[in-house]
Amino acid sequence: MLGLLETGLRWSGYGFDPHFFKPLRIDGRDYFVQNEDFSFQFFPRAMVRNPGPIRFSAQKDPAVCRIFILGESAAMGDPAESFAPDRYLERLLASRYPERKFEVINTGVTAINSHVILPIARDCARHQGDIWIIYMGNNEMVGPYGAATVFGRQAPPLAYARFQTAIQHWRLGQWLVEQSRSVAAREKPAATWGGMEMFSQNQVLPGAPARERVYQNFQANLDAIIQLGTSSGATVILNTVGVNLRDCPPFGSVSRAAIAGTRAAAFSAAFTNALNAAARQNWAAAGAACQVAANYEPQSADLEYLWGQSLLGDGQTVAATAHLIAAGDLDTLPFRADSRINQIIRTAGERHPAPRLTLCDAAKILGSGLPGGLCGAETFFEHVHFDVAPRYRLARAWAEAIAPLWPASTNTWLTPEQADAAVGLTPWNEAQMLHLMAERMTLPPLSRQANNELRRTTLEERIKARLNALPANASQRALEAFRAALAAHPADFFLHENAAVFLELTGQPEAAVAEWSAFRDLLPQDPLGYYEAGRLEVLLGKYAEAEAQLRQAQRIRPSRTDGWIELGNALALQQKYTNALTCYDTALRQSPNDPVVLVRHGRVQLHLQQIPAALRDFQIALQINPANALAHHELGLALTQAGQSSRAGEEFHLAAQLNPDSAMYLFDYATWLFREQRWPEARQAFAEVLRVEPGNQRAQKHLAWLQTRLASPR
Repeated sequence: MLGLLETGLRWSGYGFDPHFFKPLRIDGRDYFVQNEDFSFQFFPRAMVRNPGPIRFSAQKDPAVCRIFILGESAAMGDPAESFAPDRYLERLLASRYPERKFEVINTGVTAINSHVILPIARDCARHQGDIWIIYMGNNEMVGPYGAATVFGRQAPPLAYARFQTAIQHWRLGQWLVEQSRSVAAREKPAATWGGMEMFSQNQVLPGAPARERVYQNFQANLDAIIQLGTSSGATVILNTVGVNLRDCPPFGSVSRAAIAGTRAAAFSAAFTNALNAAARQNWAAAGAACQVAANYEPQSADLEYLWGQSLLGDGQTVAATAHLIAAGDLDTLPFRADSRINQIIRTAGERHPAPRLTLCDAAKILGSGLPGGLCGAETFFEHVHFDVAPRYRLARAWAEAIAPLWPASTNTWLTPEQADAAVGLTPWNEAQMLHLMAERMTLPPLSRQANNELRRTTLEERIKARLNALPANASQRALEAFRAALAAHPADFFLHENAAVFLELTGQPEAAVAEWSAFRDLLPQDPLGYYEAGRLEVLLGKYAEAEAQLRQAQRIRPSRTDGWIELGNALALQQKYTNALTCYDTALRQSPNDPVVLVRHGRVQLHLQQIPAALRDFQIALQINPANALAHHELGLALTQAGQSSRAGEEFHLAAQLNPDSAMYLFDYATWLFREQRWPEARQAFAEVLRVEPGNQRAQKHLAWLQTRLASPR
């Protein structure tokens, strides 16, 4: 009966392929590529995470050294996969050993952990990897089956997690898991992806039994992954995990409310004294106050971090190091690998005394030469994601760990500058990476950290300094470098991506579309090329072409919210308002609190004369973000159509105040003043329009009429 049920489900097309790789024929050749459905085993569909682009030959060339990278978002290269450490590794090895061929395959995925990496490793073991590089451990508490996870059961026994994964290799098992998720969703509405903030209610206290289960599960999974790698014939390079302990405050700490009785007041007074002393840079007094506070609560991550910072300021580096490590270990929102995780990694060699296992102490290497050997803002953007220079340093450490496998080479390693050029890192690409991180730091819980404003300001200043220092011919030289690199590596899809980003940022959107099209042709299974080409074609006014590209992107990855938004834009600009509304509806289901989606949704409803619904969209968007100038402007337009002119004027005014350099907002406010016959204010407002856009002919005509009107006698 079970066999019949399984056959029926497969025959009907139900379910998904649970393997990480899937076969695909591209230009007459057989490849393996990433499977977009793999993560359905571990994440609810509304929160599913996807691998990056992958392509490797189904038939491995014996001359090729195939390297698999296993890990999470840090290994993946977030926020810029095309500049991940493995990209630098491939260029370092190719330059050092030109007689060899290298194929580096990054299997990293955001928000996963060892429970997910283990089945990925099983698939890697089937594909003749010569070297495995394991860099994992940051998400053990927050990823699937972790103690603080939002993706399902928290810290279950290892047998449960493995059974849950195993049964989903059958369609019947997938159906059972989906039914259980549906039951859970009826009791509690299904969540959508919300970044790190999703975990804020799932704090894990120090010493909690769930933490211990996570450590045990991690060790068992790590051992299984190592065994898979060495048994497959690969050399396994196992890494400790570097994290930002020096410049990243804890995300969560034992609450003062949890401290009983008079101890709470005493702790609060001592901690406040320490904070005040640290603000005055009286480090000795701050450290002494921390010592007092510790008598009342010895497990406060916030206290340990402040204590460590105070000791660093006082020059007591060794003592500071112990407290900063303790702050990471006591963090109740553990988004970073702690010392216990790294200790399990370091002792793996004792459990697996195999000649094919090598330890790369990445945490120590990255911290070399830094105060206390601890990494900070010079290494990581925030808690675990690499800044630009450390990507090369980690890749160099990997390359040097690999080098003993072959005879010594007389060639030297690429310098950091040479490696940057080889992977296509230009100042424009770097600025985009920094901008993405600055935006991320506006969101909680990063935005709630005490040093958040300083870190964001530093990133923004770096962007300006990097771009302002460029010589006049920098973009032309970068373009020539890209052309040469692409001629040498025409099948390097990441190089096409980096060239496309550079071309868009330097004002060459048509050329950028061509590079995204090349990316798409190399990776027809990946949605990114279709999405980016379609997005740019919307900007270029090629709406029908954009629609075709964006529809294909959404067929591949329907969970991509920005894809539904862009497809809605392409349809709306073709006046296909009903179809556009359907796209925005889908985007809202995936991201119900996104003010951008709400505004687009409301705009289309205005075109369809659904004015009350449009008003509701704009008002909700403003409840989420009252400083959204576009939402104020669109609400003004909706109120005008609703015949509420006075309220419309208030919204136009707010939009113009929030964005005083927008000619559109200023013009619509000036036009409202004109209609209301508030002539002096209208004249001033039209003058502001011309300040921003001197060639605006409509503003010139209105201003000329007003000058005449106000100059004539009454």
